[in-house]
Amino acid sequence: MFALRPLAPFPLHCQALLTAAVLACGAVTPALAQSAGPATGSGVYTCVDDKGRRLTSDRPIPECLSREQRVLNGDGSLRRVIAPSLTADERAEREAAERKAAQLRSAQADAVRRDRNLVNRYPDEAAHNRARESALDTVRAAIKATEIRVKELALERKPLQDEAEFYKGKPLPMRLKQSIDANDAAVDAQKSSAQNQTLEMARINKLYDAELDRLRRLWGGAQPGSLGPALADPDAPRPAAASAPIKPAKPSKAR
Repeated sequence: MFALRPLAPFPLHCQALLTAAVLACGAVTPALAQSAGPATGSGVYTCVDDKGRRLTSDRPIPECLSREQRVLNGDGSLRRVIAPSLTADERAEREAAERKAAQLRSAQADAVRRDRNLVNRYPDEAAHNRARESALDTVRAAIKATEIRVKELALERKPLQDEAEFYKGKPLPMRLKQSIDANDAAVDAQKSSAQNQTLEMARINKLYDAELDRLRRLWGGAQPGSLGPALADPDAPRPAAASAPIKPAKPSKAR
């Protein structure tokens, strides 16, 4: 019988080397497994091309870029489906649809913003009525100025007409004819201005009527942006009402 003798302990420097070797092996093993992973788990790509052939590959199949490709696991189960690539026309159609959707989102956000601004500017109907009257007063002042100018032109026309009576059946002097023509042109301009001012009154009332209808629904609890396309931004400058016409130079009196 041989007697068992205990082994002599490793020297300390050998123990350190052994420990380092074990740790290195532990670090290398996961790295090797990771590098080998894609080769065994990347999946199998399969599709049917435009000629009816079933193609298989370990990567996306160029012949089937415009067709659906299926990616299978190693056991044949379905991992995922790759949608076909779009043609140029399909891409253009999708981009157009995306632009339209973006425009609709922008219009909706704009409607919300403008409705909120409208309610902030006009907290009640009295405030809105005051704004309407202020806008109409500007046009009323212009209409009054036009009426005054028309009366002035009528007064200026009378002496010219009286003088023209002396030349009945005869050509008018150039000076008198030019003065009468200038008066006629000024009267026509005032008539045109009066028509524009009447249209401006109607435009302002139409604008404020539409605003008031929308405001009543918003005051009643409707959510901003829920009432369709937004009206003109209430915080934006309003179109200026027709201003009082500039008086044309008065014709010089006959010497």
